[in-house]
Order: sequence, then C-alpha cells, then structure tokens
Amino acid sequence: MELRILPSNIANLIAAGEVVQRPASVVKELMENAVDALATKIIVVIKDSGRTLVRVLDDGCGMSPDDAVLCFERHATSKIATAEDLGGITTFGFRGEALASIAAVSQVTLRTRREEDGTGCQVEFADSQHLSTIETACPKGTDIAVRDLFYNVPARRKFLKSDNVEFKHIVEEFCRVALTRPDIAFTLTHNDRDIHVLRPAKSLKFRIQDLMGNAAADKVVEVSAETTVVSVEGFVCRPDLARKTVADQFFFINGRYFRSAYLHKAVMKAYEGLIAPGMVPSYFLYMRIDPHEVDVNIHPTKTEVKFEDDGVIFQIVYACVKEALGRNSFGANIEFDVAEAPQMPVMGRGFDDYRPSGYNPVEAPQSDYNPFDTASGFEQGGGSAGQGGPSAYNAGGDWPKGLVQPRQDYGKLFESQTVPLSSIIIFQGRYIVSPVKEGLMLVHIRRARERVMYERFLRALSGGSHVSQSALLPVQVNVGVQSRLLLDDNREMLEKLGFDITSFGSDTVVVNGVPEGFSSDEQAVEELVGQVLEILSEDSGSLPGVMESAMAGKFAAAAAMGGRKLSSPLEAQKLIDTLLSCDSAEFTPRGRRIITVLKMDDLDKMF
Repeated sequence: MELRILPSNIANLIAAGEVVQRPASVVKELMENAVDALATKIIVVIKDSGRTLVRVLDDGCGMSPDDAVLCFERHATSKIATAEDLGGITTFGFRGEALASIAAVSQVTLRTRREEDGTGCQVEFADSQHLSTIETACPKGTDIAVRDLFYNVPARRKFLKSDNVEFKHIVEEFCRVALTRPDIAFTLTHNDRDIHVLRPAKSLKFRIQDLMGNAAADKVVEVSAETTVVSVEGFVCRPDLARKTVADQFFFINGRYFRSAYLHKAVMKAYEGLIAPGMVPSYFLYMRIDPHEVDVNIHPTKTEVKFEDDGVIFQIVYACVKEALGRNSFGANIEFDVAEAPQMPVMGRGFDDYRPSGYNPVEAPQSDYNPFDTASGFEQGGGSAGQGGPSAYNAGGDWPKGLVQPRQDYGKLFESQTVPLSSIIIFQGRYIVSPVKEGLMLVHIRRARERVMYERFLRALSGGSHVSQSALLPVQVNVGVQSRLLLDDNREMLEKLGFDITSFGSDTVVVNGVPEGFSSDEQAVEELVGQVLEILSEDSGSLPGVMESAMAGKFAAAAAMGGRKLSSPLEAQKLIDTLLSCDSAEFTPRGRRIITVLKMDDLDKMF
C-alpha cells in the first residue's frame, strides 16, 4: 500500500469534521473571534437555522488585506509564537483551525477594515480555495458571511437535524458567548426576526436577566469566594425553584464556557437535602485560575478543560455553593440560644385531671394513605406481574416482549349485569373497584387516564379532532426567550393537542386553554408549561408515526399525573367506559398493567 500526503483541501475537510459539526459550531467560532478582536458590538444574522447563512459582524480591530487572506490557512494564528505560550492561553481561538475548517465546507465572504486604513478589503473562499481579493468600502471591524454550509459534503448536510433543533443549538452557543462578556452588546436575528437584542449590561446579573427572562434575577442567589487556588463567582438557583425540566447550567473558566460532569456533581452535592430527587437547579458559575493550572486544549471545540488538581476544584465549588445557599437561609444550620429559649411545659401524671370532660381524641382519616404502597412503590417495578416497565411507547396491540397478551373481552364482563353506582368504590384515590360477572375488577386510575389520553392525543396528532378547555383566567407564565421560541416553533402541534398558548413579549407566554383532562388552575398551568417544555426539548426523531406516538405518550403521561381526583362513582364509571372503548384497555403505552380481575374462585380460595 503506497503512502501519500493528503491534499490540503482534503485535510481541511477532515479537520472540519471535528471543528464544524453543525451551524452552531460556526456561530461559536465566529463570535469568539469577534470577542478576541476587542469588539464592543457583535451582530449574528441567521437564515434557515444556519443552513443558508451564518453572518457575524463586529466593530473590532479588523485585519489588513494580507491577514484577511492568511487567516484562512490552517494553523494561522496571532495568539501563539512559542511552545511556552500554550501554557498561558487567555483568549478563545488560538489554534488557527476554525476559519480554515469553515472555508473547507462552505462559501465564505470576508469584509474587513482596520481603523488606520482608508479602505477595506473583501476576500472570498470556497472549498478551501482562495477565489478573490478586492478593495472595498466598509466600516471598521469584520463582517464574515458563511453560506451554504456543507454544500460540498452532502452526507454531512443530510445528517443535520430539523430546523428547530439546529436553531436551538445556535441560541445555546450565542448565550454561552454573551454570558462571558456582559460589557459587549450582542444581537441575534433569525430569518429577519430579532431573537435577542442585548445592550451592554451593568452586571452579570442583568445579562442573565436579559437572556433568561425578567424573573430570572429573583430566582438566584449570589456565589462569591476567593481562594489561593481559584476564585468562584456567579449565581445559583434557589432550591425551591429547582425544576424537572432542563435547567440553565453554565460553567466558565477564565471567561471560557466549558462542560464538566464532575463539577456538576459538586453542585448537586451542595443541594443534597434541599431539592427533591429528579429536580435540577440552574447555575452560572465563573471561575478564575492561573492559566498554567488548567489545560483548555484537550478537545477540538475547546468545550472541555483539565485542571491540574480536579479534586481541589471539586471541593471548592461544593463549599462555595453550599455556603451561598446557607447564607441565604437555604439549608443553614439551626442554632439554639439556650439562655433565651422559652420553657416548655412538662405534663406530669396529673395531666388527665385537666382533660375536658367527654374528650375522646379521634385520629383524623388520611385520604391519601395507601396501605398497599410498599417502599419500592407501584411505579418502580414492584407492582403487578404485568408491569415490565419497558420505556418504548406502544400503540394498539404492539405489546412489549415477555408480557401476557391482552385479553379482548373486558366489555363482556358487564353483559347481562347492571352494576349499580353505589357498588363502585374509589379506593384511596388510586384504584376503582367494581363488581363484574367473574368477580371484582380493579382499575388503576392514573394508568387508565394515561391510556385514554394517549389514544386521544394520537388521534389528534394524526389529523383527528381535539378538545381544549379554557382556563378560568388566562395564565401568564415567564419562560425565558429560548423556551418561548421553542413553544412558538411547536405551536401547530400544541394546537392539535388542545393547547391555546400565545406569546406575550420576548420571554413570556399566555395560556388561554389546555387540553381536556388537565387542571386549569394557575399553579397547575405553570407546572404544565414546564412539563411541555421538557417534552419539547427532547429530540424525538422525525420518522413518520414514531414522533407522533412518542409525543402522544409523553403528553398522556403528563396529563395522567396532573389529573384531578375522581369525585364520584359516576365519574369512575365514565372512566371505565372510556377505557374499555380504547383499542387496548389492559396496558398503558409503556406496557404497565391498567386493569385486572380477581375471579370468584380465587377470592373463595383466600378464605
């Protein structure tokens, strides 16, 4: 086999596969270059979620005509001159691969001018080839337009996600850079619509508020600590406002965003005992450290870093967050002043002498007590034999492997037998118990609702009708700019399901109606919006039938969890009738048993 040196354009295509993974990668690299160029104003213009155009304009220092051409060569950089420079990197870009990689997979036009130059220049590249350089009039700074991304690599372009998903990634990268520099003005425009218009902020807290919504400032507490190893500043979410949905979680080191599952554990450890399992807090933590004690060059996209002593950083982050929460009366130690403590009365043997005549304490019944609820719980796999817990949603008779085939004769259980409403029992709010021909039928209420809602939502998403109920009063919910965009982009699907949600400003929505079966009071609606955002933030794929089934299943599970309690045997009978009219009544879409019958012979054997 003969060895050969790859042509430069092929080498650039390979490098582009690491650096330019999607349109958001281009946004990140160009914005970071603009920050490094000392810009005070940066404008990002997007067309078709970056497939057609990614354009970044800045008022930074600009480049000379020679540098404007040289910057597209691999490893062309002004940040590094010697090997020692690698140990003290404080800027974003420094390896000189970004522009070369972008030019390898797109058509690029660069217009730039330095302040001291009378005119600027325009440089064009495509497929790693320098096409032209001309003199042009332009303002001070740099204007770079990237068109038709992956036009020469159709396989890469084909594997891009939907426009909604790709634009979501673009907004994430925009926010990460904007959060590093509150002193810079940033603008993001998509298809001629302003998404973010950020003026220079007085402080980091105001920048967070501008990006995450007006209510964000009231949801966080300040973190500030200075140690000999690292300084930590920023904000963390109040424990009572942690949520199940995807939270805003940001780590920055020396002004650079990075990901760290290890340090995330340090933050979560600080919240132990303060938030319920499954809840996640938001945080914005900025660390400053000697550049020689952190390696920012371990990943092509520079989103991961390596500290000289990870364990020490872990302990410092944990202690800083824990101290901030305690200082704001979340999880603080309780101190008792013994000298000032009131004396508690001690009841002696003669206490019965003071009991009111005829007093006979009766323990109040607990309506939500379930004597059959074991430590493992019905929902954790410790329930009935038919509960296999498969995660896939199954429509109709497509049942998980290993489960008993569903019986189709539940409707016959009531033939020739009229069941009086007085004989139907709602047990502990969780089960319906009803006599039938063969014995006693037990129905799991929440799972029955999930099956009913699943089939209703699936029909709606497949083109059928939907039912929406109006809220008692329109409910206004602050969701942040990104989440509002997510709701806007999925409005058509939400309307099919029965939601009536309209935008109100840049970061707020108004809920005018919710699908039948959901509670419409204010607190329930706010929680429902959070559940909707959690569902929409997951990429469910786009195969015909798969997305509809998955979405219907997720919304049905949310509806079942948030449904109000059955208040009468009549409502219980109506739920049973609706369940038995479903394509399948025995299992939920996730394969969990809904209904079972205890036969008379089995009941007799118990006695």
